[in-house]
Amino acid sequence: MQMKPFQAIRPEPRFAGSCSALPYDVMSGDEAKKVAEVNPYTFLRIDRGEINLDGVAFDDKRAYEAAKDRLAELLKDGVYGEDKKAKFYVYRLIWKGRAQTGIVGCASVDDYLSGKIKKHELTRADKEEDRVRHINALSAHTGPIFLAYRDDETLKALVAQTTAESPLYDFTADDGVRHTVWAVDDGERNEKIENAFGKIPALYIADGHHRAASAVRVALGRRRENPAHNGTEAFNFFLSVAFPVSDLQILPYNRLLKDLNGLTEESFLHQVERKLGKVTPYESGAYSPSEPHTVGLYLGGKWYCVRFHKRLCEAESPVGRLDCDILQKNFLAPVLGVGDPRTDKRIDFAGGIRGLTYLERRCQEDCVCAFALYPTSLAELTEVADAGEIMPPKSTWFEPKLRSGLLLHKI
Repeated sequence: MQMKPFQAIRPEPRFAGSCSALPYDVMSGDEAKKVAEVNPYTFLRIDRGEINLDGVAFDDKRAYEAAKDRLAELLKDGVYGEDKKAKFYVYRLIWKGRAQTGIVGCASVDDYLSGKIKKHELTRADKEEDRVRHINALSAHTGPIFLAYRDDETLKALVAQTTAESPLYDFTADDGVRHTVWAVDDGERNEKIENAFGKIPALYIADGHHRAASAVRVALGRRRENPAHNGTEAFNFFLSVAFPVSDLQILPYNRLLKDLNGLTEESFLHQVERKLGKVTPYESGAYSPSEPHTVGLYLGGKWYCVRFHKRLCEAESPVGRLDCDILQKNFLAPVLGVGDPRTDKRIDFAGGIRGLTYLERRCQEDCVCAFALYPTSLAELTEVADAGEIMPPKSTWFEPKLRSGLLLHKI
């Protein structure tokens, strides 16, 4: 793999906690505005330029110009500065006592195009277009792509050397996640990190498929505009954080249904048992699946355990063995008529971070039933990606989220 050090645009240490923000796409515009009202430094003012203006849509040209202007202001005021030398960074997140530590650098557009950076999700053109316009307006990548690689002892040792030194940033965000960043200032160590990635056979996109696809589209556009390009230009690489697989954890991505497609609760349960597997009432509170091929069902104020029929779990395709795919193809589509979960308004999704009480509350407000899934594993994700297949929509939820605004890549 090609992974390059870069000259970061980054906040001065005393501003790091205030500048950093959750990814732009995990909150609504109203939620982002509320954050910005109490924190003028939040990076949401750059990632979501529309919150700086009244009555302006997120994809309005003025929103992207406002984002560009805000970054220029922060640079002028000394809140942000730019590295004089290219370097890697090490980024650690600690949440609920669990740490994950990644290397921040710039991955290669060509590795993405050749399939060495492996994808597992489809992307939406409208979401890509938004980030293409954002990147072009700022001439910078602002949100890192969350990558994973199979554990490597050389990189592990280099990370350990770096984290033994004093950090550049160290703060705990409002959600309780501790974020620590180290700069790799040693030239020889930077070279060793780059060489070690050169021996890694593949990188996997864990989160950030739209940001990656957008960065690639920008690069291809700039290549067309610069026919004399030689491949070393900054736009040929995109901002990434690469973590060893063993550090990562996937939370479940649960399903909520707005109606039963005309079925009574009794006939609905009968169809679940016929199409999916044995249904057992659960009397000890909310049911959270403890193993693959079981799901929790919340219906009529009661929880049930559903164990899939064995025949449903023996597909040859790695995608076909995923619980979310089994549920979709054998029940949501044929029984409830949810053909495309990416566009059907009758289904909603909830990341596991929200918990099962959130599912219960939603079923008292605007939904009628919920399915609580067992989380997809990293082994399943990499198997799907290696096979060149695509995961079903909303099949992985990574937590904690990487913060935006700590390290930017100028192109």
